[in-house]
Amino acid sequence: MDRRNFIRLVGGGVVFSAAVPLTGCSSSSDYPSQAIEAWNGPQSESDPRRRALAYAITAPNPHNLQPWLVDLRETGVIIVMTDPERVLPHTDPFGRQILIGHGAFIELLVIALASQGIAAEVALWPQGELAPELKGWDSRPVARLTLRTGALNDPLFAQVLKRHTPKADYDTSRLVSAQTLSVLLASVNDREVRAGGTVSEADLAPLRELCVKSSEVEFLTSRTVMETLHLLRVGPDEIVRHRDGLPINTWMARALSSLGLFDRSAPPQPGSQAFKAMMAQVEGNSRTAMGFVWLSGKNGRSDQVRAGRAYVRLQLKATEMGLGVHPLSQALQEFPEMASHYARVHQLTLKRQAPASPGDETLQMFCRLGYTDKPVPATPRRPLGAFVRT
Repeated sequence: MDRRNFIRLVGGGVVFSAAVPLTGCSSSSDYPSQAIEAWNGPQSESDPRRRALAYAITAPNPHNLQPWLVDLRETGVIIVMTDPERVLPHTDPFGRQILIGHGAFIELLVIALASQGIAAEVALWPQGELAPELKGWDSRPVARLTLRTGALNDPLFAQVLKRHTPKADYDTSRLVSAQTLSVLLASVNDREVRAGGTVSEADLAPLRELCVKSSEVEFLTSRTVMETLHLLRVGPDEIVRHRDGLPINTWMARALSSLGLFDRSAPPQPGSQAFKAMMAQVEGNSRTAMGFVWLSGKNGRSDQVRAGRAYVRLQLKATEMGLGVHPLSQALQEFPEMASHYARVHQLTLKRQAPASPGDETLQMFCRLGYTDKPVPATPRRPLGAFVRT
């Protein structure tokens, strides 16, 4: 093995073992302040719609793509659309996860408007639903929000800028109680979305194993792992330039990248140091899960958006409770190689076969629960102006 390839393997190993900066370890791993300024909230926005949007852009979304566009040209109205360039054709070929992200965005937007005394009437698909597959998507809006006065403040608004997704291992010395799980599940108040979960050790073992095995399938499938590698942002320059994707700012990654040795051009080979490091992080996340929570419902386009609205409320409630909620959604990815794990996760959680039609109950979100022993870092966000069409 020549020295250049060896360094590339080491660099590849750092990709996943250090994908989450631990702010307590070294300030040099912190994300640049410019990249996370959205988490300071609106600074000088006078338009209440833009003020609300400044909160909404912090919504959780797949691969941190931030796939939303908004049209503010009509007075008293916000039109929410999808950015067709920000989708995941290999791991999310039907756009289900992307629309869950839109639901989270819409819910934060409604909450942030209510904090200003503004109510929003949300009409989904005012021009009809998007096509069943990504290749048929166009620019039609996901939602039209018509605004009026008279809303009451939502108590969860206080958690919006505190909400972060923990991607580090959980503290296995702290159990998640059944009562805590019950309170968390009760935060889901949409009758069309069913919330479930478990903290039983007997249930956790097979679910943890499923997380590991499904991640292995994603990593062993070239087109799906490359979809992730292409969204890595290495070092402060890339992080600030893109302010999306999966940021890495460790000193090792920065050094290798500056030398042109951080290889993102090909998938890591099974058995390589890079592949082992990727799996080690997944195993750490999975094996330290102290509970799991999931959301299910029908699988129409509106159902997917509703699931996203319910999910962000659940995560805001978890933030209020000091609890971490982290999606481990590999088993929910709808590409052929994942089919057996897709069926397995439905059996373990919903006690039923995988759905065969949009009317069947479908698992929409699957997340691990636990407590972190370090603060969870904010994730980069693009500036508000990048999303607004006027």
